[in-house]
Amino acid sequence: MPVEFKDYYKTLGVPRTASSDDIRKAFRKLARQYHPDVAKDKKTAEEKFKEINEANEVLSDADKRKKYDTLGADWKTGGQQPPPGGGQAYRTHTWRSGQPGGQEDFEFGGTGFSDFFEQYFSGRQGRDSYREAGTEKGQDVEGVLMVTLEEAMAGSVRAISVRRNGVCPECQGSGIKGRRTCPTCGGAGEVSTTQTHQVKIPAGVRDGQKLRIAGRGDPGSGGGPAGDLYLRVRLASHPDFRVEGADLYYDLDLAPWEAALGASISVPTLSGSVSIKIPAGTQNGQRLRVKSRGLPGRNNDPGDLYVVARVQMPKEIGEKEKAAWEQLAKESKFNPRA
Repeated sequence: MPVEFKDYYKTLGVPRTASSDDIRKAFRKLARQYHPDVAKDKKTAEEKFKEINEANEVLSDADKRKKYDTLGADWKTGGQQPPPGGGQAYRTHTWRSGQPGGQEDFEFGGTGFSDFFEQYFSGRQGRDSYREAGTEKGQDVEGVLMVTLEEAMAGSVRAISVRRNGVCPECQGSGIKGRRTCPTCGGAGEVSTTQTHQVKIPAGVRDGQKLRIAGRGDPGSGGGPAGDLYLRVRLASHPDFRVEGADLYYDLDLAPWEAALGASISVPTLSGSVSIKIPAGTQNGQRLRVKSRGLPGRNNDPGDLYVVARVQMPKEIGEKEKAAWEQLAKESKFNPRA
């Protein structure tokens, strides 16, 4: 089933020749602008935030970007395209009707990712086999779920819809054994059903973790139990924080004199700002630990926030500043190459 093409370069406002650094800067700028916590129009901002996260998910990954750039020559049209290779490599499951060759797609709603991303970049693999007669458990179904750091911090409940699109080119209007009834189609029939599930996202969920909804996958055959539905978590990129396990990392820009003399500076966390002390003589890249200000950890042991010092030099200085630097150069005995 064709899906609407997504122009990720347009979403981030960068050319197709943009460097990795250009993409990172564009994402951070837009993410700050449309983060739901700061935007006035929450609903519009939430959708925009998801779009730029999806674009960043693909364009910031070298392999995904390469795949995206080879999708087709008509990428500029913004039209609809079938998956490369006829779609077989990116479909999920097959009909279990005893008829080889039929296909079934699963479409997800409420995951934070578009159908385009699900079909091309979710990492799901297709299957071309079919079940023989007999009792057998249904296949598991897997999708990708975008989770914001705020959701990972506090936990949430998300309504996720799963639509099953089944195509039976051989049925000729007959019923499909063990499955839904196919309407009269003159040689090709299509049926679809949509189910909505309330999915609990636990506090402290990790990137790559799979959330299991038992019995909501592919129906079994011959009276066998249904498979399970799995949602693989992708933590949404945040404009301020990086994630390693339960720990968060925040880059703090410092003036040279703040690093040299020390300072008290307010820094953001996922649960409000805190004031931290920058010790005199702080080095570029030095990490300052703020205990228990990371994500929830296992066994009620929260992660930490690490503030990473980034000493910045002014690009331009006035005459008085220049004189002060020259005086410092004369007085200081510090030699960084010693």
